[in-house]
Amino acid sequence: MSERVVPEGSRQRRRPTKQGAVLSERLIVDTALRLIAQHGAEALSVRRLGAALGADPTALYRYFRNTDALLLAVADELIGRAQEGWTATGDWRTDLRAMGLRINSCYRNNPQAAALAAHRTTGRPHETRAVERILGILRGAGFPDDLAVRIYHAFVDQALAFAAQDAAAAALPTAAREKDEEVWHAVYGRLSPDTHPNIAATFPLLAADMRDSGYPFALELMLAAVEALRPTEQGG
Repeated sequence: MSERVVPEGSRQRRRPTKQGAVLSERLIVDTALRLIAQHGAEALSVRRLGAALGADPTALYRYFRNTDALLLAVADELIGRAQEGWTATGDWRTDLRAMGLRINSCYRNNPQAAALAAHRTTGRPHETRAVERILGILRGAGFPDDLAVRIYHAFVDQALAFAAQDAAAAALPTAAREKDEEVWHAVYGRLSPDTHPNIAATFPLLAADMRDSGYPFALELMLAAVEALRPTEQGG
């Protein structure tokens, strides 16, 4: 896409596409997510999106000035989907845990898009709402502002880093993913206790645990560490 964009008030395309839908930013983003899931990063092209939407590819310029702007919208949509249905309980650990697990689950369910977008800062509505919510949880729990910001930073980076890693693993071709899993039995399961006593002693547990994401336990470790930093006068 080139550096052209129609002012927001003039964007709406009233004439339906060939599929009978009225073109909109939401429709473009949803279609982009679907195509990314099917084809990966190369799906973010004017030609492919236009064909999928049944619209002239140049019509996309009315909504996004270039593919990076579209990618940021896709990234923000993932953040929004991760927050769908989330409600605050008033317990800061419960609320942060739910937020983190929702992020991880959403990105794992959209692995191709997550691999492209997890590291981006969008500045768009879903992201700003998430930042506001997480800071509100921490400040409401009594953490002073400087500590709340540092915890927010660590919490989000941990959630997104695990989300990106888990999404990358989920996006592997089936054969490659199965081959990686076989390594634990084909290699680690055959290591001698004479040379690798710790692996040999823990192998059944190790092989079972490595099948799943390490994020839930890492999140619990972080929450426990955050609890230790909480001002004592605020109580439990």
